[in-house]
Amino acid sequence: MRRLFRMPEEEKLWTEVTQLEKNATLVFPESIRVSTRHEEHFFSMFLNINDTFKLMEQLANIAMRQLLDNEAFAADRSLPKPCKTLKNVSVLKRDFDARAKNERYRTMFRLTQDERLDGHTDCTLWTPFAKMHVVGQLFISNNYICFNSRDEELCQLIIPLREVSIVEKADSSSVLPCPVSISTKNKMTFLFANLKDRDFLVQRISDFLQRTPDSCWGDASPLSPTPAGSESISRGRYYHAGLPTARQTLLQLYQQDAVEDLGPRAMKEKMKEEAWNIHFSEFGRGVCMYRTSRTRELVLNGIPECLRGELWLLFSGAQNEMASHPGYYGDLVEQAMGLCSLATEEIERDLHRSMPEHRAFQNEMGIAALRRVLTAYAHRNPGIGYCQAMNIVTSVLLLYCTEEEAFWLLVALCERMLPDYYNTRVVGALVDQGVFEDLTRASLPSLYEHMQDLGVISTISLSWFLTLFLSVMPFDSAVLLVDCFFYEGIKVIFQKFGSLRSDVIEQMRFKQRLKVIQSLEDTAKRSVVRAMMTESAFSIEELEELYCLFKAQHMTSCYWGSSSSAMERHDPSLPYLEQYRIDLAQFTQLFATLAPWLCRGHTPLLSARLFRILDQNQDGLVNFKEFITGLSEEGKDGSEDSEEKKEEKVKDYRYYLRMWAKETEPKRETIKDLPRMNQVSARLQEQFIELCKTLYNMFSEEPLEQQLYHSIATVASLLLRIGEVGKKFNNGCKKTNSSQTLSTAHAPPTTQAEQEGPGEGALGESQLCQTLADTQLDPNEEAKDDTSVSSYSVVSSSSLQCEDIADDTVLIGSSEQRRGSVLDANWSITFEQVLASMLTEPPLVDYFEKKRDIQAKMATCKAQRAMEPAAPPADRRRYNNPHCCRSQLVVTPRFKRLAGKIR
Repeated sequence: MRRLFRMPEEEKLWTEVTQLEKNATLVFPESIRVSTRHEEHFFSMFLNINDTFKLMEQLANIAMRQLLDNEAFAADRSLPKPCKTLKNVSVLKRDFDARAKNERYRTMFRLTQDERLDGHTDCTLWTPFAKMHVVGQLFISNNYICFNSRDEELCQLIIPLREVSIVEKADSSSVLPCPVSISTKNKMTFLFANLKDRDFLVQRISDFLQRTPDSCWGDASPLSPTPAGSESISRGRYYHAGLPTARQTLLQLYQQDAVEDLGPRAMKEKMKEEAWNIHFSEFGRGVCMYRTSRTRELVLNGIPECLRGELWLLFSGAQNEMASHPGYYGDLVEQAMGLCSLATEEIERDLHRSMPEHRAFQNEMGIAALRRVLTAYAHRNPGIGYCQAMNIVTSVLLLYCTEEEAFWLLVALCERMLPDYYNTRVVGALVDQGVFEDLTRASLPSLYEHMQDLGVISTISLSWFLTLFLSVMPFDSAVLLVDCFFYEGIKVIFQKFGSLRSDVIEQMRFKQRLKVIQSLEDTAKRSVVRAMMTESAFSIEELEELYCLFKAQHMTSCYWGSSSSAMERHDPSLPYLEQYRIDLAQFTQLFATLAPWLCRGHTPLLSARLFRILDQNQDGLVNFKEFITGLSEEGKDGSEDSEEKKEEKVKDYRYYLRMWAKETEPKRETIKDLPRMNQVSARLQEQFIELCKTLYNMFSEEPLEQQLYHSIATVASLLLRIGEVGKKFNNGCKKTNSSQTLSTAHAPPTTQAEQEGPGEGALGESQLCQTLADTQLDPNEEAKDDTSVSSYSVVSSSSLQCEDIADDTVLIGSSEQRRGSVLDANWSITFEQVLASMLTEPPLVDYFEKKRDIQAKMATCKAQRAMEPAAPPADRRRYNNPHCCRSQLVVTPRFKRLAGKIR
């Protein structure tokens, strides 16, 4: 996240903030308190504390969004770049102010997320129903002209540009200065006056009108009767205009044959319908209707069943989306039906649980309509897919709306009116549940304490919000609540605590959002730690610290990583163990700090090799599980074995969990499955030299540095002798096979030894003895100085090509020139031989068995962690290149435990 301020000692990520609030104390009269999981920070002496706090809220909101999905990373990258000049310091603030205005504008008029406010100005609107001019503000955006009175409930107006037919400047007078008249296709005229810059306003509206495509239908449905010639085409489609639910609501379909009800309930419905008809004649009908306090009163009294679907679409803004996307739902149904996914499986499981008591969902017609709507939405928004409770809400929508109308109402609910309610973590519902608890604590303390004692408030209230109380209230009462919800939004649910403004609710939501998301992150961390306990040697506290370090590195890579997008690095839909991922550059940084052994210049190479081993799916990213797997094998010490020896009789549940995990896991590759190191399968001289160099670099600045160098020289010499002996044995086998072939073949074949010239094949026995004599090292001989032979790589030049041998490499054996050597297919060694040779040297065994303190490493990593943009990751083309580090033997620390993992 873009940096706003710097805290003591280290800079904090916004994703670590748990609470943000303005504070006033005797010490800090005007301050802002920033709380994280472990500490609190106070900031004071602001020139404008309100602007600063608002900016901090917006930054924290973006950070919380980034923990939920990847769209917020794009929002963060679109922020203006910081400039060095003082006059541009407020660029970020201006950008956030513009975003806040857009959000308020879209929320106020229930517009889509892609709507951008172009500008607003003070004006007056002539209201024919009140015969007066109403003071308010006129808003212009790319698709709408909107008006909101200064008194919120007095008048509100939304005019889609697709409905506008004429925009003209009217005659100005002292009573009506600078008027503009706007006429719509349904013969309504709106008169705005007292406009400061009328000419510019008219020009902007004309520009937007030119970009607006003509709509062949206004407030009517986009579905038209199916032509007779297209019946055969429609017959093969899942959704078409000939379906009963495409033209009628389920309530209409199952009430058309019912006997007319003349009871009190029916009479009440007729009275409400008549009241709305009078309202339409006075205030207009459709999307351009005047919305006044009278409209609110009618909604509170209940919308008649015959008008419920129409007015739900109007008040939610779904009508505008449906008008802008004719035919979209039908195409989506055709694309989605027949596909199989986790969402479709869950939908099929819940179809028959949706209002099973209602006649409409006791047959295939209602079930099929519900299936199409839910499946289409899951296909439209895979990030949400399907969530339980969506089936209940959608079934109610289908009672009062056609299929397409129900689909667009569901879009409005999930994506605008109830954001984050139906994602995998139901964060939005948890946030409003927290607001509900706070309001209950403040307004009904005795009830709150009683419910807290019972422990039921958080258990039972979540379903209230997810189903809009449809599953917990009598149906008629719940539908009235839905009427009010579509008109006033979520604040209607909290009205029992008094008259709450929308901005107050949003402020309470912000506080709860920080708590809820951080609580979910803590839950995720605990789940990850429990899952990794049986697969690593780290304690719970160590795993938690490593998880926090890995997550911080992941978030840094999402902010500043350039080799892959945030979508590739972060996928909230994955299991907790796999959600956070880092690439090679971030892995190298963590490896260099946390690895128990450093290799100086060879550290990047060793980390790249280990990264390639851990990256099993070869996507260039490593998740936390893979990271801990590699670090556990590197950082494991002898404590596990010693504990088993000390307390063989004490075996807790973790011991049995480990045993069970080992039994159930698939068979892993062992050291016997590893390929041999020879000159044909790989470049032996490069492998062998790199092996020795890597080991030498690991011992730098060690107290027993010379003893370790001496041991490595001894091991290298021993491996050369093992390879020579194995070569001689292989040659003997080949000669035996050749003699058997001579007795059956017509012509004796030429052996490999005969093809090779003198001095070009394997060493002769006398030369081998001389080489072994020359390379024999006294194990008791102490290193004289830093130039002793034990401080350098020891290889046999007679068996290796030596073009790439470093200058500090001592060649022993044959004195032939380097370019005179040839590949020897018989010289080879196995990893078992390498491991066995190294285990013969006590200094090496003690070095790799020495216990390492991971806590100190993590403390160092925390101290070194900075929030500067990460360096661009290494070129991934090099990583994907098959010739890069190809088949190189990797000797990682803790040889016994890593032997079965090296590829």
